Amino acid sequence: MSSGTSKHIPFSGIALLLFICLIWGGNMVSIKIGNMGFPPMVAATVRSMIAATLLWGFATARGKSVWMKGPDIRFGVTIGILFGLDFLFLYWGTAYTVASRAVIFLYTHSFWAAIGAHLFLKGDRLTPVKTSGLVISFLGVVLVFGVKSGNLPPNYWIGDLLEVVAALFWAATTVYIKWSTGKRPFDHYQTLFSQLFYSIPVLAVGWLILDLGKPVVLSAPVLGALFYQSVVVAFICYLLWFWMIHTYPVGRLVSFLFLVPLFGVLLSGVLLGDPLPLQLWAGLGCVGSGIYLVNRPQSV
Repeated sequence: MSSGTSKHIPFSGIALLLFICLIWGGNMVSIKIGNMGFPPMVAATVRSMIAATLLWGFATARGKSVWMKGPDIRFGVTIGILFGLDFLFLYWGTAYTVASRAVIFLYTHSFWAAIGAHLFLKGDRLTPVKTSGLVISFLGVVLVFGVKSGNLPPNYWIGDLLEVVAALFWAATTVYIKWSTGKRPFDHYQTLFSQLFYSIPVLAVGWLILDLGKPVVLSAPVLGALFYQSVVVAFICYLLWFWMIHTYPVGRLVSFLFLVPLFGVLLSGVLLGDPLPLQLWAGLGCVGSGIYLVNRPQSV
């Protein structure tokens, strides 16, 4: 099957997407644990370095090249810069606002990506039914995260805005990858490696600006969290995600990302003892309904 030709996501693809969303939801828990020893931008930079190295070794063993060559390098550099800016603003925003607000603003990504796909990608248009599905899914997230935190930090609105900027860069990365792969024969190894490798300088600058001089305290849980973020999330799950971006319409894929913060809340309750709000179950119902509407086969 040629890249991007599948209009509907099969059951096996949906199962894979649910797995990816669960792992990414667990990533929020791992970041909480990792922050006990690693300053956030340090972890983000090291994560990209480890994952890029693993991907290079894995692809080389399979006889694949991860490098874009000649004039195509500009596509790879652009992907990496967009991804690096996404994580730079993401971590910068968490310094101002609380995590629950940061998550909901970050996951406006799905709106921006679906709109971007509608504007720039042929054959990935928004319809009234798909738009309704996205809105219902987002309302599910609002049900979970809609309760205001008691003591918000003084400049929380700055963090909220920074998380929206991160979401915009994330959406731009997703749409740009789909757009560029329609013009050039990149595979998912090359796009993921470009994202990881060329983001390192951007994240390193963030390290110097935000986390320079902050101590690193190593422990088994902290190293385990870094392993989870680097190997399980940034290497394995990103590789699967980029394969799916090359295969299925972006507008349909991004609707599933509304499940990530919901899984994050659930796993935080199970693994960290965080309270499980009653809104979680209503939110999951809305998300499931929205996903059905976005992915429902349309009659011709």
